[in-house]
Amino acid sequence: MTAVLQVTYMHLLKTPSTPGYAAGSKRMGLERLTREAYLVLYTQVGAPVRWDQRLSMSNAQLESMLAGSSCRIYVARDVLGNALGLCEFDRSEFPSIELKNFGIVPGAQGRGLGKRLLGMALHQEWQSGPARIWLHTDTWDHPAAVRVYERAGFEIYDVREEPVEFL
Repeated sequence: MTAVLQVTYMHLLKTPSTPGYAAGSKRMGLERLTREAYLVLYTQVGAPVRWDQRLSMSNAQLESMLAGSSCRIYVARDVLGNALGLCEFDRSEFPSIELKNFGIVPGAQGRGLGKRLLGMALHQEWQSGPARIWLHTDTWDHPAAVRVYERAGFEIYDVREEPVEFL
């Protein structure tokens, strides 16, 4: 079956505002995840919005990506150490950085955690001096995605209708 998605391309071209460090922010940071831990979190966050790109990678490809220097993943955790969200960047085309995956597990949404994680991660990534940080989001993503990114300082630079095959 073929569907048509509206894909919105956004970029951040200026220093993001300094993130607020509300209670719990200290449990957010850059991490190196194992393939297994990454796939569990990726699936928890992404299944409701049809993420599948990483699931189609071979174990070797995914392990290589996770171990490489161009992949940076920020993780939010609860007081027990359970992962609640991720913010993943691809730095392979630096000074352009792509925000590849960002989201919070469904049970932790609606509490401001995503805003804090995104703000902290963008602030940290911007310290390396990129020309821009960019992303794309589509109609299958969370309905608030574009608003969340706009509040973080991203601006829309293109919107396209793109066909996608799915079962």
